Amino acid sequence: MARTESNMLPLGTKAPDFNLIDTVDNTKKSLNELKGTTATLVMFICNHCPFVIHVSSELSRLAKDYISKGINCIAISSNDAKNYPQDRPELMTKNAIDNDYIFPYLYDQTQEVAKAYNAACTPDFFLFDTDLKLVYTGQLDDSRPGNGKPVTGKDIRAAMNALINKEAVNSNQKPSMGCNIKWL
Repeated sequence: MARTESNMLPLGTKAPDFNLIDTVDNTKKSLNELKGTTATLVMFICNHCPFVIHVSSELSRLAKDYISKGINCIAISSNDAKNYPQDRPELMTKNAIDNDYIFPYLYDQTQEVAKAYNAACTPDFFLFDTDLKLVYTGQLDDSRPGNGKPVTGKDIRAAMNALINKEAVNSNQKPSMGCNIKWL
């Protein structure tokens, strides 16, 4: 499994817009209609990456814990589904249901959205405030497959809680790590 770090998009960057197919309900969804009232977490994930599989339960918990607090979660898969058939849209649907994802799981077939966000790996996380300005980019927590550390989501949870409490988000952010996005 290749270890790729996130590119760490500069804080303050405006969230690039998108209009992608939600693989769960097969409708197009835009950032504007999905954004939260307090914040928006955009996550680049996929079905087969061991790093994503390792944190998938926590992704589900995050959404359940924060959607009621005005933080919407959005997952996007940008992997090349032709050469990585386990990331095909119909399997994204199954994965979302199996993992109890209550957030949209969107397919970025052209990879234009991943490029706009400068996403590099799965998982790759981008937390935006109410003005859709980037306030956090980096790791979920210190857990990685095989390192024995529990998956808690502590780094992203701290950033989300800061936004909820109208506090500054800690600017000392560690890159996420995972499999590289499978480019066309």
